[in-house]
Amino acid sequence: MAEIRALREEDIPAVAGLFHGIFRRGEPPPPGVLLDDLRAVYLEDTAVDPQLPSLVHVEDGHIRGFIGRHALPMVLNDRPLRMALCSSIMVDHAKAGPLAGAKLLKSALGGPQDLSFTDTASDVSLRMWRGLGAAALPQYSLDWIRVVNPAAALADAAAHRLPFLRHAAPLARFADRRFRRNRGEAVRWSGMGPTPSRNGTVTRPLDVEEFAAIFDTCTRRFAFRPGWPPEAIAAFVRKAMPKPSFGEAVIGGVFDRRETPIGAFFYHLRRQSTARVLQLLALPGQEGPVLDATLADAAARGASTVRGRMQPALMEAMLGRRLALFHASASIIHSRDPAITAACAGDACLGGLVGEQWSRLIGGETG
Repeated sequence: MAEIRALREEDIPAVAGLFHGIFRRGEPPPPGVLLDDLRAVYLEDTAVDPQLPSLVHVEDGHIRGFIGRHALPMVLNDRPLRMALCSSIMVDHAKAGPLAGAKLLKSALGGPQDLSFTDTASDVSLRMWRGLGAAALPQYSLDWIRVVNPAAALADAAAHRLPFLRHAAPLARFADRRFRRNRGEAVRWSGMGPTPSRNGTVTRPLDVEEFAAIFDTCTRRFAFRPGWPPEAIAAFVRKAMPKPSFGEAVIGGVFDRRETPIGAFFYHLRRQSTARVLQLLALPGQEGPVLDATLADAAARGASTVRGRMQPALMEAMLGRRLALFHASASIIHSRDPAITAACAGDACLGGLVGEQWSRLIGGETG
């Protein structure tokens, strides 16, 4: 007999086994750090809500499926809302019933939340969400990528197939320095020029509290946005910083000539590899200068490419800056209130910290 119930402490080893086999394609047993991470994220985190627990699907006394949930306070104009952030949906299809995944998701969407959201849905998950009345958000479902050091990008791509080519990194750095010196100022697909931005902005490192203040200022432009106090924003930033698989955390602010903050960026960098932008913030009309400053900062720190998640507010700034777009996972919204669904179609702050990317399960030691 099958049942769906709240996650318990004693379920963690079985959930870790599912996670390790499905998402990591690893052989049992799962590593101990994965058990610790799952326990911390889904049982101990401050975003865990007893009214919106993570769920397990149990058949014949065995856990055959799991879906994670966190409760995030959001605001639609002045109306407070509770959003269920759904993540890590997984089912042992070889041993579970054919509808186990759909039943698990239906139960997760049927809670007391005002809306449910995910930004990491696979094609299979997307079909299940849509079958339950959810709406895909294509404008939030694309990733962008920009080559900033072309020789390093080629070396990094080759090293994924032939690891010994990582020893060519010094030669790639030399080639990129020569390349930047010997090219004009025109914006091209093949890397950044020697002066990638002439917009008069200044970039400097930020501490977590400074970033939280800029986050609060820059997200007020959206009708649908986080309803988080500064200390909660700072807590999410701290949780998102340690991602060993993605590299060191880099947090910077972008300021105009009067030293007024116009935006900020938060990315993780593996030198001579990809800088993964977790959060990009900009005041209205300042998206282009902030994007330029982010690309220039990552290029100067030795990134080969810069990658981030698309936001509708950034779309116009993307024009003319030689960014390529691709689809990796889908962002999806489910709500019984049409006003919420309509706001999330464009005038919303979603993704980054308002998504699954803060989790230590993405880019962490198990990532």
